[in-house]
Amino acid sequence: MEAIKQIIRTPKNREVRIKIPSSVPENELVEVILIVRNKPENFAKKVKELKAAVNDERFLNDLKEVTDEFEVIDIVDWEGK
Repeated sequence: MEAIKQIIRTPKNREVRIKIPSSVPENELVEVILIVRNKPENFAKKVKELKAAVNDERFLNDLKEVTDEFEVIDIVDWEGK
């Protein structure tokens, strides 16, 4: 499998042409994936939500549970059990 990545800006006509390398045989099955990045306002919203998580009791409880579980795993690994 070969992966070719190219990042472009959306053109005015909303069309993208794909040039396939000559090393790819004719009639070969290829997969094309279009990933659209989030808009900046979505990013700002996520940052705001992450900052709010510091005061979210359910989030803090979940974080403590995970930390406690890893503490036990770390101790077991260090003691060779």
